[in-house]
Amino acid sequence: MVPPPVRVRASPGPSPPPPPPPARPPAPAPPRPATAAPAPASAPPPPWCPGAPPPPSPPRPAPRPAPPRELIWPWSPLLLVLALLVAVGAGVVRGFAGFGFSALVVAGLSPFVAPGPLVTAMMALEAVASLVLVRRVAVDLDHSWHRSLLLGNLLCVPLGLAALAWLPVTPVRLLVSSALLAGAVALRLTNGRLFADSAALRGTAGVASGLLNGLAASGGVAAALLMSTTHPTPARLRATMITFLLWISLYALLWSALLTALRGSAAPGLMGLDMLRWALLLWPAMTLGIRIGQRSFGQAHPERYRRFVLNLLMLVSALGLATTLAQAWR
Repeated sequence: MVPPPVRVRASPGPSPPPPPPPARPPAPAPPRPATAAPAPASAPPPPWCPGAPPPPSPPRPAPRPAPPRELIWPWSPLLLVLALLVAVGAGVVRGFAGFGFSALVVAGLSPFVAPGPLVTAMMALEAVASLVLVRRVAVDLDHSWHRSLLLGNLLCVPLGLAALAWLPVTPVRLLVSSALLAGAVALRLTNGRLFADSAALRGTAGVASGLLNGLAASGGVAAALLMSTTHPTPARLRATMITFLLWISLYALLWSALLTALRGSAAPGLMGLDMLRWALLLWPAMTLGIRIGQRSFGQAHPERYRRFVLNLLMLVSALGLATTLAQAWR
């Protein structure tokens, strides 16, 4: 008997993969910003017909006002005559007392011209004036005062020159005129008093003269008047001032050249063409005045003439201060 066939069940195969999810519709693109329509081209101007009035011209921009120019050279004939007269009078004082030329010239002209080139020109003229006389007066030189004045000026002349080079012109004018006036009044009030010849007095004279030499080329006045409070002989005072002004003027000129190089193209500089013009202009007038003053040295009383120099310096400084204040107020 044949056995019945054995039925073998087929093992179920792997289940079919699930159907993929339906694709999502793409996200809509963000709207683009609307671009401005191009500006229409300007229409050409209509042709001009003969007999018709001409088309109006476009308005011109108003011209800018020119910046105020600082007067550094006496273009005015009246100012030129004033400069020569001041130089002659200051030269007379220099020839008699041995100091005062630069202070009187700067005080008389600084209200009208820029002080920078004028001050450096006075330094050059002081050196020239002292160079002629330094050998004649070497016997009467007071070495203690000379050393103290030189030391104070070596330290303080650069400070005065730096202020003169970088400060605005009007404050410098006010400072110069005020310092000269205050010094002249203070020393005039002490007229006739005798001070001890001490190191403190000589040091004060050196510092004050150094600052005023750099700022206004007038340190010789402060030094001479402080030294005169100790009542030296006129010959000793005159010889000390002449020798001192020679060396310190050359030293101040070296610093002026250095500061002018540091300032570059800034104008007006301390040294340059304007400084040379002032020196050449005032040199003949200074020489004439010095010769007149030298002849008067042995004739006038020194104490009386010292009071005259103080009074004159007070007057010129007061006028310079008043003129500068009036210009600044405007």
